[in-house]
Amino acid sequence: MSNKLFWSVFAPYINEFIGLKRSLGYKYKEEERLLYTFDQFILNQDHTNLGLTKEISDKWADRGHNEAELTIYSKVKLVKQFAEYLRDQGIKTYVPKLPKYPERTFIPYIYSHEELNAIFHACDSMRLRCRNVYSCLLIIPCLLRLLYGTGIRISEALSLKNKDVNINGRYLTLRDTKNGKDRLVPISDSLTAVCKDYLEHRDKLPVIGLKRENGPFFVSLNGEACKHSSVHRWFRKALTLAEIPYTGKKNGPRIHDIRHTFACHSFLNLSHEGLDLYCSWPYLSAYLGHQSLESTEQYIRLTSQIYPELLKNTEGLYVDILPDIPDKIK
Repeated sequence: MSNKLFWSVFAPYINEFIGLKRSLGYKYKEEERLLYTFDQFILNQDHTNLGLTKEISDKWADRGHNEAELTIYSKVKLVKQFAEYLRDQGIKTYVPKLPKYPERTFIPYIYSHEELNAIFHACDSMRLRCRNVYSCLLIIPCLLRLLYGTGIRISEALSLKNKDVNINGRYLTLRDTKNGKDRLVPISDSLTAVCKDYLEHRDKLPVIGLKRENGPFFVSLNGEACKHSSVHRWFRKALTLAEIPYTGKKNGPRIHDIRHTFACHSFLNLSHEGLDLYCSWPYLSAYLGHQSLESTEQYIRLTSQIYPELLKNTEGLYVDILPDIPDKIK
């Protein structure tokens, strides 16, 4: 069942289409939003025929609004899938062709080890200027170390429940992730120590229910889950204190670039241990939760560009790829 109301001639079919996708295990949240936009577009075009026409399809994919190529590709891909669904229901309809997948030109920011140490030092030294029960400053030193020590996404970290962080077993359980799957993520001894230190301070807060299993692992001072916006503000302050220039939202450095840095530094560690980067490729891909090896391959290229001397043919067995996490400054 869709969470939005659709009003165009395609409304009942859109609802059925979304229901089918979700029954197959897809979240279909962003796609639902895009289909809602498509539904409004159809209404504005006064289109009353069940079949999709080439004219309507071309207008939907029109580049006249300065949309990014990837956005246009996503729009056409979704409507193509919906048109194929209509055709399977016996409705005569035009099925648009996919444009060429746009080449990626964005290069993530890779923090150096010195920059990461400066960021961690900044996190440990930041203080509240006034009392604010909604502040999430308490979690920042542990959170950023967790992001670097595991390479998980910021959304995955802030979604962690107490039951998802197994200190004794040294692993995290990530549930309902970006690709719709759960996965286990091991954590190093050094990161385990950081998490224990955070919990020791968190559990001293005068808040009831901090330790309940389904309660959030990362909390603000009032015991509630932390908001992304608050975390990003503190991260920007940490960048300033670490003297790392912030060049803008699209150019970063971003908090998500810590994930990219984890991948490159992991390949760096593997290479230092004498293991060929391409041999470790599938293992790191599974660890990062990528759906395909191609998603991880970009990190091999990026690592070899930053450290060209590392791309060599060697042999090796399993080695510890997790980066060591510096302790919180006392």
